[in-house]
Amino acid sequence: MANDEVPFRVGDAPVIDLAGHVSVVTGGNSGIGLGIARGLVRAGADVAVVGRDEERNTTAVAELAAVGGGTAWAYHCDVSDEAEVVRTMAQTRYDLGPIRSLFASAGVPSSGSAFVDLTLDDFRRVLAVNLEGAFLCFREAARHMVHDEVSGSLVAIASLSAVHGQSRGQSYSASKGGLVAMVRACAVELARDGIRANVILPGAFDTPMAAPFQRTEAWDAKIRPRIPQRRPGHADEVAGAAVYLASQASAYHTGDTLVIDGGYSVY
Repeated sequence: MANDEVPFRVGDAPVIDLAGHVSVVTGGNSGIGLGIARGLVRAGADVAVVGRDEERNTTAVAELAAVGGGTAWAYHCDVSDEAEVVRTMAQTRYDLGPIRSLFASAGVPSSGSAFVDLTLDDFRRVLAVNLEGAFLCFREAARHMVHDEVSGSLVAIASLSAVHGQSRGQSYSASKGGLVAMVRACAVELARDGIRANVILPGAFDTPMAAPFQRTEAWDAKIRPRIPQRRPGHADEVAGAAVYLASQASAYHTGDTLVIDGGYSVY
């Protein structure tokens, strides 16, 4: 820990009660997705953890069971596969009841190739999961919400890369920028159905995906000093915003981008 680093401390359980609330979290078996799932379960929600890695899914559900509050279920699904998304959302609705919130957190990183060496296949690989996968999950969740006539919440987990330049990250930035635009369009169209749509833009967070970049001298020299708290975020530090956006406390909050970056973007 750097001498001036402000440590992360686990806060009290959210005051918002989500008992009886069904939420789907894609990519909920790791990183920020798992942090969101922990917050939702702690608030009393029943959470469907959606991911491709069966072992991670099982481990995540076991961890969430120890949190207390709501329950957690695991569903194997590749969000880039339309048929799998349709099946998973329908199964979740059958098992748990009407879906009231969806958090599209599943994502893959860029290859790290220089832009002039970036292949179309690799560019499409990232968009297939990060953007098209979020689209499919949003669409299917919205279909169920409209059918069940519930006041629902759709939330995409994007990144500061959607608005800040990132060298060797064109495919990732494009996918996250596309998410922001898509969510705003959803917010306008789905409002009449009582469905909200928002985006969370995390900054630097300590996650398995980001770890290779953060544990370097370059990151410590260039990025850490720009964060007022002098540390990456902890996945649980997105949970409060997630619980709020899932709940009716955010009933009039839609079409927004919530930046959670420890002050990086204003420092």
